Order: sequence, then C-alpha cells, then structure tokens
Amino acid sequence: MQEEIDIIIETTEESMQAAVAHLQRELIKIRSGKASPDMLDGLRLDYYGTPTAISGVANIKVEDGRTLVIQPWEKKMIAEIEKSIFAANLGVTPQNNGEAIRIVIPPLTEERRKQLVKQSQGAGEHAKVGIRNARREAIEEVKKAVKNGYSEDAGKTSEELVENMTKKYVTQVETVLSAKEKELMTV
Repeated sequence: MQEEIDIIIETTEESMQAAVAHLQRELIKIRSGKASPDMLDGLRLDYYGTPTAISGVANIKVEDGRTLVIQPWEKKMIAEIEKSIFAANLGVTPQNNGEAIRIVIPPLTEERRKQLVKQSQGAGEHAKVGIRNARREAIEEVKKAVKNGYSEDAGKTSEELVENMTKKYVTQVETVLSAKEKELMTV
C-alpha cells in the first residue's frame, strides 16, 4: 500500500514540475522588447505537408538587440515562414528581402507592457490551476487508499506532504512571474 502512495506522490510532483516548466516555456514566448529566437519557438509551418518548426527549416539569429534574421535553407520557404509569423499575431511585421526575413522588434509602450504583464499573470494562473488539480487528485487517491485499509496517520502525513509540495510549486510560479514582470516593466 505504501508503494502505491509513493507512486501517487511522485506522479503528483512530476505533474507540478510540468506545470512550472510549461509556464516557463509560455513566458519565453512573451516578448520583452528584445529580439530572441525563442519567441518563434511555438510557430509551425507547412514543410512538404508536415507541420515543422521554423528552426527546422531555417537559421534564426539575433542581428542586434532588436532585430531577428531568419535565413531559410530553401528560398521557397520564405513565404511559408512569413505566413506563419503573420498567423501567430506576435505584434511584429516580417520584412522579406527575397533572401531572408528580418523582424524588427519595436520598443514596447507602457500600455503594451501592462498588457504583457496581464498575459503573463494569466499564464501563471493556468500553471497554479494545474498544480492545484494535481494536489486534488493526489489527495483523493490518498483518501481512497485510507478507505481501503491504509493507515489514517500515514494518510494524513501523505496529505501534508502533498500540501507542502503544492506550496513549494506555487511559490516557484510566483517567483517566475515576478521575474518576468520585472523584465517586462524594465525600459
């Protein structure tokens, strides 16, 4: 019975870690006024019938602090890359010179910075919901185990362990969010 509880707790921790990792990936996509190849991470385009990441069909480099250059390996992919960037609604306009695509990142206005902070907080709230859902499922499993003969004291201890894990990961989410907010609000 203890092995089952250990597996439940381990699975719960993995779920909570996954929620924090997902938040970090989402926050990378929220631009902070600086050029970064990471802002194109989630974008896909049609490469001979297969959805492919832009980094799979082109080199992406930062030319200066505000300019990304995307150099496709095949020139005919320029139109697909451009279409993918427009469809993603990143708030930037790709400039196609026939050889490569340049993306100039405009400086953020105060209003836009505040919108991005709200967007970040929304992503953080989704991560917290994921963490709380993992907690709820674990506690339900522990309670079922107690009904099926697992010791009540050990069940309480396991529930406390899950609660402490929850607090730890919610704190991590808060830390990640405050760092992103600081990054966004720095001019």
